[in-house]
Amino acid sequence: MFVVATAGHVDHGKSTLVRALTGMEPDRWAEERRRGMTIDLGFAWTTLPSGGTVAFVDVPGHERFVPNMLAGVGPVPAALIVVAADEGWMPQSAEHLAALDALGVAYGLLAVTRADLADPGPATARARAEIAATSLGAVPAVAVSGLTGAGLPELRAALDRLAAELPAPVVDDPVRLWVDRSFTVRGSGTVVTGTLGAGRLRVGDELELAGADEPVRVRGLHSLGAARPEAAAVARVAVNLRGTPRDRLGRGDALLTPGRFHHTDLVDVRLAGDPAADLPATLTLHVGSAAVPVRVRPLGPDTVRLRLARPLPLLVGDRALLRDPGRHHVSGGVRVLDVSPPPLARRGAAAARAQVLADLDGRGDLASELRRRRLIRAGALIRMGVPVTADPGRDRPAFAEPVAGDWLADPAYWRRLGERLTEEVARHVREHPLEPGMPVEALRQRLGLPDRVLVEALVRPPLRINSGRVGAANADTLPEPVARAVQRVRAEYGDRPFRAPEADRLVDLGLGPREIGAAVRAGALLRLADNVVLLPDALDDAVRVLAGLPQPFTLSAARQALDTTRRVAVPLLELLDRRGATRRLPDDARIVVS
Repeated sequence: MFVVATAGHVDHGKSTLVRALTGMEPDRWAEERRRGMTIDLGFAWTTLPSGGTVAFVDVPGHERFVPNMLAGVGPVPAALIVVAADEGWMPQSAEHLAALDALGVAYGLLAVTRADLADPGPATARARAEIAATSLGAVPAVAVSGLTGAGLPELRAALDRLAAELPAPVVDDPVRLWVDRSFTVRGSGTVVTGTLGAGRLRVGDELELAGADEPVRVRGLHSLGAARPEAAAVARVAVNLRGTPRDRLGRGDALLTPGRFHHTDLVDVRLAGDPAADLPATLTLHVGSAAVPVRVRPLGPDTVRLRLARPLPLLVGDRALLRDPGRHHVSGGVRVLDVSPPPLARRGAAAARAQVLADLDGRGDLASELRRRRLIRAGALIRMGVPVTADPGRDRPAFAEPVAGDWLADPAYWRRLGERLTEEVARHVREHPLEPGMPVEALRQRLGLPDRVLVEALVRPPLRINSGRVGAANADTLPEPVARAVQRVRAEYGDRPFRAPEADRLVDLGLGPREIGAAVRAGALLRLADNVVLLPDALDDAVRVLAGLPQPFTLSAARQALDTTRRVAVPLLELLDRRGATRRLPDDARIVVS
């Protein structure tokens, strides 16, 4: 199947032509049939001579219903432009063509209708000249009459050739189905319709409703009027949603593959059309089937920032158009360059941003994105529409190894971060020589990183992480003043290993809490309690002495055997208990555990 949207001035026979081609009535409303004028989108399909199927999205031609027309054209890859031979090129012909050009539609046909009423030559020449100056370029033209049927076989053949020219749909891409209708079917519940431009839908799939937190599930699928277990792009589909109220969604909403799209209300775009400086402050952005008011901030000659009235699931490279509804004027087409742009908070930021955008072409290039963003999760890039894995089908294959978890980094920026980390740790050691390195969290904040795992990934020898701090591998080496103080303790208490210096003696030796902490971490002292320290081999010596006592032994017997005070003996025995060298009995006596 391929899908084509009609375009053209009101009453030039678009619906008549679709009716003649398909035998189906595209006008769904009684009011449309009564007035003989299409008001909303219509849908019909037919089989072509090749056996393929073409589905038509029939759009209204009156200027009052241009938003409806844009909702139908937005997701469709090809257009059938209809011009009446007896009236020729008209205002809505021009506005519809401007819309197609703004959206970048590159495939189409010209059907000159009512060829039984006037010579189709002049209308054909004028229309082909207008169309040739747009994204459609030179298009085939067929003169037809919906009333007599003349030219319909030629038009069918031309549609077959158009179908063969269209690029193959990407059925493995995530689904983004822009909703153009929403209604309720008795016994089935809510049904939405749209043009599936990429991806694949299956009954039972879980999807995400753009802007909502809860998932929705596909209860049933219809395409071309028949129930189907699955539908692949490109196709017109009707999706029956399980348990979703009708008032929860409507035209302009989208059904999405979960977790694959970035919802944004701020985008930077390149404009093709009116100069950026001439745009009014507010316009309407048409993308997919959505029409959203936007505030416009010019950045450069052809780049603007748009603030959307509500978030939309947009990707880098998306095509859309800006329209001034008050003037019935298409201001221009836009190509999305960035769906997560930085704030413009400083003087001159807009001009600087314009310089950055001048180098972007709206294609998701991984290397370029990493240079600009420096550090970002792979999932975030994927949701923006930037590929992060090699794809031989793309002209810009991309691949990057995460630096930690799913974090990706610009290689040059990552190297600078490593250098800064080394500098920050060295500075911290100079300023805090008694600490065992710099805390990981402090490093994270100093480097401006969003995740601790990034700090850990940056640590390289001779640095190491120990107990949540980053320091040198030889961080156990004590500062010279502390090392001298420990040596004096060893000299004074070496022959009395179970005697601990009093608090005032520790002060005299220059061993305050920070110095003692450094010595304990370095294994030069053993801390039993606040201001109670022994030499580090005291534990093994104590076990040997206590093992020579009659078992079990009391605290008093241990104190005497160790030739120490209760101030030392109590915490020493408690430490031995915790380490399993001794065991305390119910009567408070102890035994040495062999």
